[in-house]
Amino acid sequence: MRRTTSPLLLFLLGLSLLVWVLPAFSQSDMVVVNRDPFPKAQRPAAKFEHDAHNEKAKLEDCGACHHGETDGKMDPANTSEGTPCADCHAANPAADPKLQHKTPLRRAYHLQCVGCHEKTGKGPLACGQCHAPTAQE
Repeated sequence: MRRTTSPLLLFLLGLSLLVWVLPAFSQSDMVVVNRDPFPKAQRPAAKFEHDAHNEKAKLEDCGACHHGETDGKMDPANTSEGTPCADCHAANPAADPKLQHKTPLRRAYHLQCVGCHEKTGKGPLACGQCHAPTAQE
């Protein structure tokens, strides 16, 4: 007699596998900024090794980059780590009415990253310093 595996058992097995595997793809493994939200890339993805960057910049507060929002204003005390930037900042705001009032994604990235580099006087400022071809492309 042939044994079959229950679909529910397979589903639970797959779900438990995701719970164990997905954390392996956390920000500690990040080497480039996700550019999937952009339909047509104009430049290579920005190089960004999350943990190495934060260690070098001595950043311990997630809210320094992963800001939240309170009453329509950036709020570093209301952090958003774990939420993709594109959930709040549309790559094409005209196509997403609920995000039209927000800063577009490309501008949000540049304001956050380049703005901090300018303010601290450290880090890359020129386009090609971040958007250089990588081995992944």
